[in-house]
Amino acid sequence: MFSKIKRHFNQKNLKDEKYRYLFDLPIEGEYVCFDCETTGLNPKIDDIISIGAVKIKDNKILASKKFERFVKPQKKLDATSIQIHQIRTCDLEFGEDIDHVIEEFLAFVGNSDLVGYYLEFDVAMVNKYIKPKIGIKLPNRQFEVSAIYHDYKIGLIPQGNIDLRFNTIMEDLKLPFMGKHDALNDAIMTALIFIKLNYLKKR
Repeated sequence: MFSKIKRHFNQKNLKDEKYRYLFDLPIEGEYVCFDCETTGLNPKIDDIISIGAVKIKDNKILASKKFERFVKPQKKLDATSIQIHQIRTCDLEFGEDIDHVIEEFLAFVGNSDLVGYYLEFDVAMVNKYIKPKIGIKLPNRQFEVSAIYHDYKIGLIPQGNIDLRFNTIMEDLKLPFMGKHDALNDAIMTALIFIKLNYLKKR
């Protein structure tokens, strides 16, 4: 009931009708897995510097359907964030304007269900730009892989202490690590986690 009420008010607050497609029913078995690199961990004051995303269909990553954009930062990157994502200010010299990137991101995501690791943070970051632009936050359903992993493991080791760190999940599921740590590679690895968990749940 609450979700229906929330959906109703979201539709009512939509400022631009060209984004009405966000409320269409998603296609079963299709997802978009995405990740953001940012200047910090506070959506209120930090900015997106890159977004990476891939599409999943019928438990397969569509290699031809990927999204990767770099954003020109609005403020200087601090040393702590550079150590995490290895992206320097000079690397973003030819980054795009965030408003344009968000438009492209909305077109790529469409009405698909969303998948991610620490997805709440990434969604909060994109909503920071989306809501002022179209009047609403992303209405798409969301699937957090760490929560799915927790539910899977708790069934195997009830009352166990479950490590939800990204690298631990990857190692436990025997999944290959991509090369460098960036938004697109992180999105691909998260998609692999999601697909592997879907497979294990059906066994």
